[in-house]
Amino acid sequence: MSEITEEKIVITEEGSTSNNRVVDNEKVEIIETKHVENVEALSPELEDLIKTDPTKGLSTDEVQKRLVQFGRNELAEVKTNPLLKFLSYFTGAIAYLIELAGIFAAVVQDWVDFGIIVGLLFINAFIGFIEEARAENALDALKQTLALKAKAWRDGQFVEVDTAELVPGDVIGLRLGDIVPADARLLGLDVTGNETDAHLSIDQSALTGESLPVDKAKGATVYSSSIVKQGQMLAVVTKTGGDTFVGRAANLISITVEQGHFQKIVNAIGNFLILITVVLVVIIFIYQMLHFRGTHQGDFFVVLGHSLVLTIAAIPVGLPTVLSVTMAVGAKQLAAKKVIVKRLTAVEEMASVSVLCSDKTGTLTLNELTFDEPYLCPGYSKEDILLYSYLSAEPGANDPIESAVRTAAEDGLEILKNRQNKHDVPGYKVTAFVPFNPTTKMTCATVVTLNTDEVFKVAKGAPQVIVKLVGGNDDAVRAVNALAIRGLRALGVARTVNGTDDYELVGMISLLDPPRPDSAETIRRCNGYGVDVKMITGDQLIIAKEVTHRLGMDRVILDANHLVDPTKSEEEVTQHCERADGFAQVIPEHKYRVVELLQKTGLLVGMTGDGVNDAPALKKANVGIAVHGCTDAARSAADIVLLAPGLSTIVDGITTSRAIFQRMRSYSLYRITSTVHFLMFFFCIIIAENWEMKTILLILITILNDAATLVIAVDNAKISERPDKWRLGQLISLSIILAVCLTAASFGHFYLAKHVFGIPTDVEGEDQRMQSIIYLHISSCPHFVIFSTRLSGFFWENLPSPTFFIAVMGTQIFAMFVSIYGVLTPGSAIGWGWGVGIIGFSLFYFLVLDFVKVMVFRYWSFELTARLWPTPSRKKKLRNRHERHIFEAKISRTIAKVRKVVIMSKVIVALRTAVEESKKKKKITA
Repeated sequence: MSEITEEKIVITEEGSTSNNRVVDNEKVEIIETKHVENVEALSPELEDLIKTDPTKGLSTDEVQKRLVQFGRNELAEVKTNPLLKFLSYFTGAIAYLIELAGIFAAVVQDWVDFGIIVGLLFINAFIGFIEEARAENALDALKQTLALKAKAWRDGQFVEVDTAELVPGDVIGLRLGDIVPADARLLGLDVTGNETDAHLSIDQSALTGESLPVDKAKGATVYSSSIVKQGQMLAVVTKTGGDTFVGRAANLISITVEQGHFQKIVNAIGNFLILITVVLVVIIFIYQMLHFRGTHQGDFFVVLGHSLVLTIAAIPVGLPTVLSVTMAVGAKQLAAKKVIVKRLTAVEEMASVSVLCSDKTGTLTLNELTFDEPYLCPGYSKEDILLYSYLSAEPGANDPIESAVRTAAEDGLEILKNRQNKHDVPGYKVTAFVPFNPTTKMTCATVVTLNTDEVFKVAKGAPQVIVKLVGGNDDAVRAVNALAIRGLRALGVARTVNGTDDYELVGMISLLDPPRPDSAETIRRCNGYGVDVKMITGDQLIIAKEVTHRLGMDRVILDANHLVDPTKSEEEVTQHCERADGFAQVIPEHKYRVVELLQKTGLLVGMTGDGVNDAPALKKANVGIAVHGCTDAARSAADIVLLAPGLSTIVDGITTSRAIFQRMRSYSLYRITSTVHFLMFFFCIIIAENWEMKTILLILITILNDAATLVIAVDNAKISERPDKWRLGQLISLSIILAVCLTAASFGHFYLAKHVFGIPTDVEGEDQRMQSIIYLHISSCPHFVIFSTRLSGFFWENLPSPTFFIAVMGTQIFAMFVSIYGVLTPGSAIGWGWGVGIIGFSLFYFLVLDFVKVMVFRYWSFELTARLWPTPSRKKKLRNRHERHIFEAKISRTIAKVRKVVIMSKVIVALRTAVEESKKKKKITA
């Protein structure tokens, strides 16, 4: 990591010899920010090992010994067995429930049910394996960022070796364009072993997030996978393989194997259903074994068969399938918006993301230097400084500053447009050019004006150098300091005048990696949807503050050192992370820690990035988002990949994922309600009446209704303005309330048919009408509830799509005809009166349940839950909420007071200005 120190260069000027004078011997200071490497201390043993003769290098024997000691310079591969991965989809709460039903079916030798159950189990496993398999090639991509070959001194010869065979103590050569093969310390020697004062310009943006190449001199550390942009030098290898900067990032990725948020939700639902199923099945089994003891009905296999019916009724076999299909349809919709989903469950998780941590360089910004507003000396214009900086720029130089200068001039000057020869400047000719030198810190061009044959020189370079060249300039120094405070890079431009060698200052160029045009609007829209955006960057604190200001964010930026401050508690650091708008001077471990701390508060965190340094945090986040132009490492670690530049498509991802979430939550509420209703009704009816429904009818209800609800993937959805949450307590409680109401209706149908209409309940008799009556009621009454569970308000506030409505109604019309004509069971035809009556009652009862649902949502709150079930964690959470509300109210009142003072101050200043202008006008008139 790079830290920032302030080096003060003092330029004093006595007397009054320039246009901008420094009087009274006042000292004028330019504050120059410089990167100082915070090199990790090596152990004494390793320090001894790297004291290699730079002209001879290591011997072959010594290399072999160190290979045994330190291992090869490569990242360890972690492979997942495909068979074990496939078998893992047979685990989990719902899978266990299906497997339990299969075991029951096999024991009672009900092979038809056994085949259906096993088939459903494998279908769910294949869907999970195909649709939800997560890419496991993040380490491979990191490995490919390493150089394949390197130049090293071995046995007194400078030879090419495989990077995997490099060891600590190897002396390697680094040149322009090389990928650094391992972490190494610069020796300040050229490749022949001679002393050199040259610097290396290293692009390590993919590692640290710094937007500019960093100049490194003797003793500095260069990191594996960074790129040499300028210079050449020998270096001694200090760390290899997993010990390197990239290796540590790879290790963070490999240890991040947490269960996804969506899987936790599905398992929680499954655990609830397993619990009530096991309890009710065990009660029924014990009751019937005791109640019918000594009879045929008390036979072990007969009782087990009854338990099988209840178990089949409890299985939400369609839950994983419907949810997977819903997410797959959503992934297809996102792909049309250039948002590629790699992990299917990320679609659901993105809807719940409340914090989005975004990398700065290349994500929020363009990752290219551009001109900002320059400081101009009297008599010079913006066009002048563009022209003179262009004349003093090195043509074709592979340097971001020179590229920025040339691009700005070519875009802003008319004389540079439509040129036949791109190397000429109309009206001028460069006769001599001195390129940038680390010692002089400037470029210099000798220029002839073709019309007048005037010869002059133009110099461009570090501000302190140019200010000294012109003999000092107080205003320019202050301008440079003002730019430095805002994190802008300044360059001075000067030219000779009157045919002499005396330089006159033209002005100061200001350079910045600017925000993308759409970044500010994207952040505003994310905030509008309740998503808090936090910027994370490896750049300096002052640069981070300037960028957040330009993006319309607050400027509460946390230095990365606060994240690892031993004097602060974990809770204190976590609170700082929550309140911060961004983080500066971070390394991969810091990004990982920010995500981890935010997740510990219960927040779902999204992370965007494009570099190797972002990969660990992308993998750790609930939703990792690799942006356009990302490295292979970032793409492999991410769950979602953006194909369009910038973050604007993330808003599309948020809205689409929230629509998908609403559909999934709607189906889950319906499915849990139906399952709990099944269990309640059949548990009670078996105990009270020893009546059961035929298994074929139960399976028909399950398959037919779940097939219809697959269409929910294209249903209309109401997009919430805040991050979505499952709120399982609320979901399950509402399901139980609705299930109790449905159970009451089911018993009403049963006893109405039995006692009022005299329909027999004998399961084995010739009159099987009760089977069809209960079948049609259980098929339609709970199924119509899905029209209500689609949203928290009344159903008419957002009507279902025609496709969804037709699919649901179509299945129930089919079920009605099956019951009216008794298609599946002899003697089960109930006629049109019962068929239409049951469907009509189910539609009416759906309206009643819709009202019940709205009332529950209206009065349900966390405060109510905490009062009814005051657990320690709930009481603590409720207390924290109240404290936060009090704190936020206090802050709001303070801000309002400050705004009032600011407005009053502005009014006073405006009045004073008006009075002064009025006085001036009167004097002029007089």
